[in-house]
Parts: sequence; C-alpha cells; structure tokens
Amino acid sequence: MAQRRQLEMFAKGKIVGMLESGRSQTEVSRILNVNQSVISRLWQRFQRKGDVTRRPVSGRPRVTTSRQDRYLAISARRQRGSTARALGSALTVATGIRISRQTVYRRLNHASLYARRPPVSIPLTSAQKRARLNWSLKHQHWSVGEWANVMFSDESRFNLRTDSRRVTIWRERGTRFEPRNMSERHHFPSRRVMVWASIMMDGRTDLHFFDTGSVAGQRYRDEILQPYVRLFRGACGPDFIFMDDN
Repeated sequence: MAQRRQLEMFAKGKIVGMLESGRSQTEVSRILNVNQSVISRLWQRFQRKGDVTRRPVSGRPRVTTSRQDRYLAISARRQRGSTARALGSALTVATGIRISRQTVYRRLNHASLYARRPPVSIPLTSAQKRARLNWSLKHQHWSVGEWANVMFSDESRFNLRTDSRRVTIWRERGTRFEPRNMSERHHFPSRRVMVWASIMMDGRTDLHFFDTGSVAGQRYRDEILQPYVRLFRGACGPDFIFMDDN
C-alpha cells in the first residue's frame, strides 16, 4: 500500500467519482494504490464542503522581508569573499534582525548566489591579456594539422605544506572564470617545488622537477630546451612553434 501523500486534483476527482459510482473505499484504495485513510478523509471533506480542496496551511513566517533579502544579496555581490556569518551580522547591525547562517545561504541561493571556491590564476598585465586575446583570435580557424606543430609548455610551483584554509566567494552560476570571481596568486610560499611540462597534439613530455634555485637562461636551456624542446622541433621540422607559458 502506498504511503500517505498529498494527491493531485485530478486524482482527488477520480476518487470522488469512483465513490459516487458505488465503489467502496477499500476497492478504490486497491485500484488506485492509495491509502484508505487518505480516501476516507477526502470523502468526508467532500461530503462536508462539497469540494476536495485543502485549507491553506499556515507555515512558519519568514524572518526577513524582501527588502532585507535584497540587502543581503547586494552585500554579497559587493563583498564576494564575505562569510555567511559576517553577512548575517551585518544585516543584524543594519536592521536589528537576527538570522542563522542557514537562512543567509537560503536567501542568497534564492538570489542565484552560491558559495564556491574561486579558481586561482596568475596575475596578468593588460598588455599580456591583449596579447593572448589577439593570438587566440588570429589562430581560431587553424586546422588540426597546423595545431599539431605547436608545443605548449608551462611551469608551476606547488606548496609542500597543505593549505587548510577554505576560502569561498559568492557568485552566480556560469560566472566561475569572470575576473571578479578569480583569485590571483602573486607569490608562492617559501617551501615549494617547481615543475615543468609541455603537451602537443599527439603526446606530452615527462614532468620535469627543478632542484632548488631560480630557473634562468643557461639553466632553462640545459634542462628544458636541449633535452625536451629540441627533440620535438626535430620531429616537426620548420613549422614547429614553441609556446612558452607567457
């Protein structure tokens, strides 16, 4: 037997129609797979009121007004890194209303704002951004064969200690990579390991680990250009293009 549940209006009308046609409540319960107690209450309501609509149920009143909800959303958009607790406290100072963190989350979710971890990016100057955009526009119609001659490389530093801080921002869906929702990393912790690798259309290099110290011209040539890039260039020929990280 199905569990007790709220019925749709069509199902309610069907139950009443079957009962009025002379079927018993037990029979209707079996045919429609609806608990007999639900059918009994529905039939009593119909006989008493003449219809099967339910009385509106009064729920818990909302703690905040629509104006206060807008205040929360505006505050979150202006201070995207604020925590739910901080936003709730700011609302209390401004209006005297106290709300829980869960209420802050619900109000902001209703305003299409969600707490998400921001992607980390390296800081780029305006000139670097323009250069990357222009390069992308210039090569957007390249064929697979042309891209097969390009070698993309990058180097990165990894922190050797775990960063336990969980930083989130408030943002709308689909806006993850908008500049305002990204976190730029200008420096790296003192304890770190530096690695380099590159990819091409049909393969990739091994991950190269650098020992301590800076990676300048002579070292870059000896550890990267000679053992890795030179081999790919020889395989591709004169059309080879090496794309460094910047």
